[in-house]
Amino acid sequence: MQDLFETELWQGKTIADLLTLEFLASAAGSVIGAIVILLLGWVISSWLQHRVENLGKRNKHLDEMLFEFLASIVRYVVLGFTVLFVLNTFGVKTTSVVAVIGAAGLAIGLALQGTLSNVAAGVMLILFRPIKIGDFVVIAGEMGTVKQINLNYTVLADLSNVQVIVPNSEVWGNVITNYSVNPTRRAEWTFGVGYGANLKTAEEIIRSTITADARAHADPEPFVQVSNLGDSSVDFLVRVWCSADDYFAFKADMTRKVKEALDEGGVDIPFPTRTIVQAAAE
Repeated sequence: MQDLFETELWQGKTIADLLTLEFLASAAGSVIGAIVILLLGWVISSWLQHRVENLGKRNKHLDEMLFEFLASIVRYVVLGFTVLFVLNTFGVKTTSVVAVIGAAGLAIGLALQGTLSNVAAGVMLILFRPIKIGDFVVIAGEMGTVKQINLNYTVLADLSNVQVIVPNSEVWGNVITNYSVNPTRRAEWTFGVGYGANLKTAEEIIRSTITADARAHADPEPFVQVSNLGDSSVDFLVRVWCSADDYFAFKADMTRKVKEALDEGGVDIPFPTRTIVQAAAE
């Protein structure tokens, strides 16, 4: 039994040393201190998490998802420091622990480089908000309506209502064309009439047809002018402002209505022709 008590366990400490009243009191104090530190760390991390989340909820122009993400980061950072304090209470050298955590973080960062770049881009998208849900955009060559923005990717519904998922790194790293930011858009057409047509009559027909539509804005004033003398037609450039929501339907309707109005007014609309001359047989 005596030999058992004198067995060395750690750093010259024997079982007999560990059973002394002084050591037990010190161990009990360390355990109590560790529990107190853990409780304080848990309470402080939860309080900070709720504070950050509430900051996003109180400000409507801020994105709640971003602040929930930031709140989680704040909580886990505080809990991480709490664990380090607990280890330090038991005499563990935290310098080596921090070094190991740093090396592991570096390895994980390299392995998840693509994912982390998407997350970083997602944070920037949510923070600066170049696009939002419901916007009609062109991103990385993809055209569609924004349906969802999260920290990893952005979801679009294209013109055929097909889901398109674009990684956030592609969204943030490319040119974004947003057609929904401004309330109005300028519709533009080119109408060609024959060289024998009365240009004044053609211009009046085009102008009256388009301005008669309630979707056409009077301010700025519609622009209708001859812009080009083509090979077979005199081209009118037409520019009219309308509401962004009416743009596509307005442009399509006016293309048809102007063509019908020119036909009714007797204005010739030329089209390419080809004359085939067949040589007489010898």
